[in-house]
Amino acid sequence: MGFDVGFVPFNPDGWGPPETPATLLHPKHGGGTLLANVPFAPFSRSDKLGRVADWTRNPNFSRSGGGRDAVFDFALDESFAGAASGADDSSFRLVDGKPPPRPKFGPRWRFNQRPQLPQRRDEEVEARKREAEKERARRDRLYHLNRRSSAPFGGPGYGNSRRDSPALKSSVDIQPEWTMLDQIPFSTFSKLSFSVPDPPEDLLICGALESYDRSFDRVNPKNERRLEHFKSRNFFKVTTTDDPVIRRLAADDKATVFATDAILSALMCAPRSVYSWDIIIQRVGNKLFFDKRDGSQLDLLSVNESSQELLPEAKEDINSIHSLAIEATYINQNFSQQVLARDGNKATFDEPNPFASEGEDVASVAYRYRRWKIDEGTYLITRCELHSTTDVKGQRGFLTLNALNEFDHKYSGVDWRQKLETQRGAVLATELKNNANKLAKWTAQALLAGADLMKLGYVSRVHPRDHFNHVILSVTGYKPKDFAAQINLNTSNMWGIVKSIVDLCMKLNEGKYVLVKDPVKPQVRIYEVPADAFENEYVEEPLPEEEQVQPLKEDPVASAMDAAAEAEASGADGEKLATASPA
Repeated sequence: MGFDVGFVPFNPDGWGPPETPATLLHPKHGGGTLLANVPFAPFSRSDKLGRVADWTRNPNFSRSGGGRDAVFDFALDESFAGAASGADDSSFRLVDGKPPPRPKFGPRWRFNQRPQLPQRRDEEVEARKREAEKERARRDRLYHLNRRSSAPFGGPGYGNSRRDSPALKSSVDIQPEWTMLDQIPFSTFSKLSFSVPDPPEDLLICGALESYDRSFDRVNPKNERRLEHFKSRNFFKVTTTDDPVIRRLAADDKATVFATDAILSALMCAPRSVYSWDIIIQRVGNKLFFDKRDGSQLDLLSVNESSQELLPEAKEDINSIHSLAIEATYINQNFSQQVLARDGNKATFDEPNPFASEGEDVASVAYRYRRWKIDEGTYLITRCELHSTTDVKGQRGFLTLNALNEFDHKYSGVDWRQKLETQRGAVLATELKNNANKLAKWTAQALLAGADLMKLGYVSRVHPRDHFNHVILSVTGYKPKDFAAQINLNTSNMWGIVKSIVDLCMKLNEGKYVLVKDPVKPQVRIYEVPADAFENEYVEEPLPEEEQVQPLKEDPVASAMDAAAEAEASGADGEKLATASPA
């Protein structure tokens, strides 16, 4: 008996059954029920309809909006309206009413999973989270604002939230009558290299030095010392052309380029700077003089200049950029005098201090005038500072004394009182990251002065909110050459920057120019300015004494401002910065 395949309707128009079959079954196999205009549907409600092979429509299109895997919705067809009505609900029953199987080991089972303790959520933790969110939102806002403001100069996306802070302003107001001659990116500076052919020549040493007190090498956080205030001693920050010794050397044609170590170190370490600074360049005949303005930023020490942490913007805040610079200068001056032996013995040199009056109490400092040969016919004379003497292998050695200051360990993330004894390297590494430019300039000044050792002090506030009282936590000594190698300060690159600036300025006409570090972009610009620029600046007349606001008791900031005003009014007599307070 053969196998009967049944009736198969023929479709002459394409593949598959006809669109509207006349009967579902052949008459001889079941009677032939008419199914015109009724689509095929499962006979049993327990049967599930999966994917249907449809070669005629777009696979990305779904009638029910569910994508290519959606199932045909029969409820949309009017032919099944009766089946969807309540008439058949009475005959409806579930094929399988059992609940779904549960996992054997429960949800997200892990081998030996330990229960998590509830997270601590007290008021302090919540307050820190809120402050962190506010700080993050403020940084994002500053970042986007400065991206828009810097777009015309550096294009979109220049800088970061730290460098683009609104607090970073130009150190000098660029006047419309100034003519910009050139702009040099720091990337160009980093590629320069020049080796000075001969060692420097000492022309003259002026001043007097006291010896270093070696007992400070044993100071530690458990044996700290209170930082003293030396109110009677004066410091002098005299610019190049106001120096009588440099005037005399220039008149004798001893060199063609003249500068101070503070100005020269700012040029040498320019690629590490973030804050704006400026240097005045005067071309007189065949000579170049590098000067600073009265009240220049070069007289103050920066704090956290290269850190990514934003400092408060309000100038009156004790942790603002300006307030910290004044405090750091104040600490540095007092530290350099406290670590001296003060036994009355002073080392004297060729001439006395050229800026002090007879009988005036001045800080321990010696000015070393040294000459370098840049190239054939070009010599550079620099006034370098030394702060103390010490015994080095049976001979007299020279020291430079500088102090790092901690104002709030929350900004740096390293608490000096806990880390200085056990992790001194971590403390120094953090300072190198946050104060790269300041430490590089101190190292450059020690190299220029020919110091045998450079002493670094670690000075911290007695309390984070008290910026008047400080303690010395530690003092460490380094050889300048070794420390320069440690902080990756290349002397050839330093002199390469100086030589490139000298060569550029030697091509200029006689006149006055100003070199300005851009406050936002990593570059310097050279402007030609009028001959009387920076000389006739307006100074507001002070109020009568009875109408002035009296400063708080022992307020070093207020007294420093008074000292700075007196120094500015003194003109060519020199600038004095009182050690009792920062200038």
